[in-house]
Amino acid sequence: MPSYRLVVADSRAPRDGAFIGIIGHYNPLTEPKTIVIDEEKALYWLGQGAQPTATTTRLLSKLGIMQKFNTIKEKTWEKT
Repeated sequence: MPSYRLVVADSRAPRDGAFIGIIGHYNPLTEPKTIVIDEEKALYWLGQGAQPTATTTRLLSKLGIMQKFNTIKEKTWEKT
């Protein structure tokens, strides 16, 4: 039964190797699908330059986190 952790990892680390931190989890087998992501941690790591995978981007978008990050990023660019 698949259940996935959403982790922050160094891109140079092996796929199943050490990771920096866990920001949430995803279980596609529940009805509805369970998606739990710590928004504050996700926004922090995105702000630090983290590059989410396509699947993680989809999950972050589903919860509105990518939109919030893009709004924050746009406001930051307006100030400079």
